Amino acid sequence: MQTIEERISNATIQGVKALYGADIDTKLVQLGATRKEFEGQLTLVVFPFLKASHKGPEQTAQDLGNYLRENLSDVVADFNVVKGFLNLVIADKYWVELLQEISSDSQFGFLPVTENSPLVMIEYSSPNTNKPLHLGHVRNNLLGSALARIVEANGNKVVKTNIVNDRGIHICKSMLAWLRYGNGETPESSGKKGDHLIGDYYVAFDKHYKEECNQLEQQYISEGMDVEAAKEKAKQEAPLIKEAHAMLVKWEQGDEEVRSLWRKMNEWVYAGFDETYKMMGVSFDKIYYESDTYLEGKEKVLEGLDKGLFYRREDGSVWADLTKEGLDEKLLLRSDGTSVYMTQDIGTAKLRFQDFPIDKMIYVVGNEQNYHFTVLSILLDKLGFKWGKDLVHFSYGMVELPNGKMKSREGTVVDADDLIASMIADARQTSDEAGKFTDMSDEEKAEVARIVGLGALKYFILKVDARKNMLFNPAESIDFNGNTGPFIQYTYARIASIMRKAAEQGINYENIDCSNIQLSEKEISLIQKLNAFTAAVRQAGIDYSPSGIANYCYELTKEFNQFYHDYSILGADNEQIKQFRLVLAQTVAKVLKSGMGLLGIEMPERM
Repeated sequence: MQTIEERISNATIQGVKALYGADIDTKLVQLGATRKEFEGQLTLVVFPFLKASHKGPEQTAQDLGNYLRENLSDVVADFNVVKGFLNLVIADKYWVELLQEISSDSQFGFLPVTENSPLVMIEYSSPNTNKPLHLGHVRNNLLGSALARIVEANGNKVVKTNIVNDRGIHICKSMLAWLRYGNGETPESSGKKGDHLIGDYYVAFDKHYKEECNQLEQQYISEGMDVEAAKEKAKQEAPLIKEAHAMLVKWEQGDEEVRSLWRKMNEWVYAGFDETYKMMGVSFDKIYYESDTYLEGKEKVLEGLDKGLFYRREDGSVWADLTKEGLDEKLLLRSDGTSVYMTQDIGTAKLRFQDFPIDKMIYVVGNEQNYHFTVLSILLDKLGFKWGKDLVHFSYGMVELPNGKMKSREGTVVDADDLIASMIADARQTSDEAGKFTDMSDEEKAEVARIVGLGALKYFILKVDARKNMLFNPAESIDFNGNTGPFIQYTYARIASIMRKAAEQGINYENIDCSNIQLSEKEISLIQKLNAFTAAVRQAGIDYSPSGIANYCYELTKEFNQFYHDYSILGADNEQIKQFRLVLAQTVAKVLKSGMGLLGIEMPERM
């Protein structure tokens, strides 16, 4: 079906031909929303047609206004001319029909995914198995998950993928600390989630390591070494770090005792991660593990070395010279043959390309990795991955709290599970205090608190432009007024309540005839805003922007609340207007549910 803009554009081209005998290009037809101070909904700029009309702007606008009113009467009811601008008053009948179309389209705003749709792979989460997920991971997961839904809503096949950093010195630190100080503690014996348990031992390692460093530092200073040199030597010579490195070597050599402990502790962590992912409403189609990909990357780098893409230095290390691309030289394999992050990413890319016919690859990773992905794109392209050159690094800013940054080694991280639990508790308390929980069972209160608490968290994070650093303020996010998740959810619940009352009163608003109804400006404005959902979804797909959807949902909610403040729905003057307004309200609820659904936010029927 043609949009209103397309219909007016086509009729304008025909009008210029009929009135002035001239053919004009579609690009010359400029349509926009009419300014608030003038009557009408759409404005046509007539200056591009003056060459064809040989008349002044006002007369040209008058000619075209008359032509459109006569030849497109089901769309254009009236017009007015302001200098070279033709303000078009769109017929009420058109808005009613448009509303009915939006209302009856279950997939309104979304493009279908077909067999021939491009395949987009989106990587997000990327946790380490030595600690639980924290606030930074929450932003990453919510952005990745929302992005996947938006990309799919734009007609693409999507594969959601995760790469788990399950090997390296940081993992060995947690393992060694558990062996030293754990006394066989397990998630079952401690009652802790596995990821929390392992995270505690990562913090324990750092605590004991610092104590050893301090003692050695004092010893070296007393032996005459200067402070900086003593500090550096202590970091290298501390027994704990030496033991952790020895454990890593054993792991790399496939030592069964070390590998067995590594598998057991990782399983505890994965079980913990799964609980957090489930609570956040986040999922993956395929999970990759760096312990599987790092050797694949090494193999691919050596293949590139044989082809002359890379070079080997005297110490045996392998490098990529990217000076011709305006960058520097990049280490790919250390002199001892071990891989770096870049090598692992190349290995992961190789496995993914074997597993899926990828057309586009999107990495959701923080902006501190911008340079890494510039280099990765060049290297993958050199190695022959067809999507390498066009890979997308969806770079996002850091999340900070009102009281500052987070550090995992010191145990000052805002834990994802604690954050989610506190958001749900805050939602429950705020709803209780606002008197929104009357006549609800405890079970229903708990479910609404979960939906509202998570909605507040997700919306507050996703409404911010992803590229910007953000300050997360839990108290601000749970407000029932303003640009928040609960404000939008409460409006949805209010509409659901109106629909229940209409059902109780036996009002039928299916297949109604509203062809002769007269609409208010507020009603027309609301239908226009509903119609804009398709454009919002398309733009969010082009910009990779969940915040665009969040802001659309907020604008639609505000528009509805202004209408609801001025006009009664169930108390309307006559039955036809009542039925029309019920369709209007129901369609607003439907589009809000679709929009918030793209952000992974549930909508409560009662609140």
